[in-house]
Formats: sequence, C-alpha cells, structure tokens
Amino acid sequence: MKFLVDMPVTPQAVTHLEAKGHDAIHASTAALATEEDSEILERARTDDRIVVTADLDYPRLLALLKVDRPGVILFRGGSYSDAEMLALLDRVLAQSDTVELERSITVVDQHRIRRRSLPITD
Repeated sequence: MKFLVDMPVTPQAVTHLEAKGHDAIHASTAALATEEDSEILERARTDDRIVVTADLDYPRLLALLKVDRPGVILFRGGSYSDAEMLALLDRVLAQSDTVELERSITVVDQHRIRRRSLPITD
C-alpha cells in the first residue's frame, strides 16, 4: 500500500510503514508541510496514497467533495506517543484490506476502529 503521512503524525510512521513493505512519504518531505488540507487530499488522490492523519478536517472535506478516494486513517481521542500511534497503525493494517483502506475513512482510537465508506452521501 501507499501512504501519505500528514504533519500531525510522527515522521517515524514512514520508516515503520516502509519496514512492513509499504511505500510511505511524510508531508514534511513531500513539499506539503504548509499546504492546505484540500491540496494534501488531492496529492494523495493523484498518487493513489492513503492519508494517515490526526487532523479532524479530512472527513468533512471528503464529505463535501463527495469523492470515493483517497482513503484516510484518522487518529482520534487524544494525544498519543509515537509508540502508541505506531501500535494503533499496526492494528488498523492487521484488520483491514487494501481496498477498504483506499476507499474509506478509518477512525482509530484507543479502544476501537470504525470505518465509513466513501463517498459519503448522507
């Protein structure tokens, strides 16, 4: 799978994902550190990447755009240490297949993983 790791997520996620055989870039090294969220979504869509973020604006933007991708993995529910975030990311990857992640918003917190298919129509 291909991932675009957003600014609120530790850059260690890139190395972590690459060690598991995935293609990952961080917004800070992809000339996206200061770009608007809509621009990051467009870049992810163009490059077929799943956005990994803790920014709550992404679900709203995807709903407004009525698009079926890019998928978003959204960390919610507090401040996570890097190790906690990487462990939760591993849980998501273990419980999801590529198509699910590419075409949904996957919301992750300490206790559960929820998924909303894209596009959001209601």
